[in-house]
Amino acid sequence: MRGTANVVLGIALLLGWNGAAAKAQSHTQPQEAIQQVLATQEAAWNRGDIAAFMRGYDDSPNTTFIGTTIEHGYAMILARYERKYASREAMGHLDFTDLQVRMLGENHAVVTGRFHLTRTQAGGGDAAGVFSLVFEKETAGWKIVLDHTS
Repeated sequence: MRGTANVVLGIALLLGWNGAAAKAQSHTQPQEAIQQVLATQEAAWNRGDIAAFMRGYDDSPNTTFIGTTIEHGYAMILARYERKYASREAMGHLDFTDLQVRMLGENHAVVTGRFHLTRTQAGGGDAAGVFSLVFEKETAGWKIVLDHTS
């Protein structure tokens, strides 16, 4: 009887530990996935690939970019990036820093951070600022649905 009680206690502890580990993993997993989207965007930008950079955004007419103007729709945001960063010199080298991911439920998150573009004078000189992003979990993964960059 004592052996059975120890086995049952061991299984209960193991299940409790696995449940806690699964709960901890489910809590950090979305944050890591979102940070990976941003790392992928940073890498795409730094190789001059705006199309790949844009894969971090939801391809929807409702996706919104707020900067000095407000752009609605994936196609408009893509056109803005292509117009504003028409050359590798204008794109420069992008670094995201001070990233903070705050979950707003299972399917939404807000990310705040800083960006820095290192560019030559011919490319427009260095640029830096802050941003806030709203991410939504889609079938295809985490996507930006709102970008406010200044």
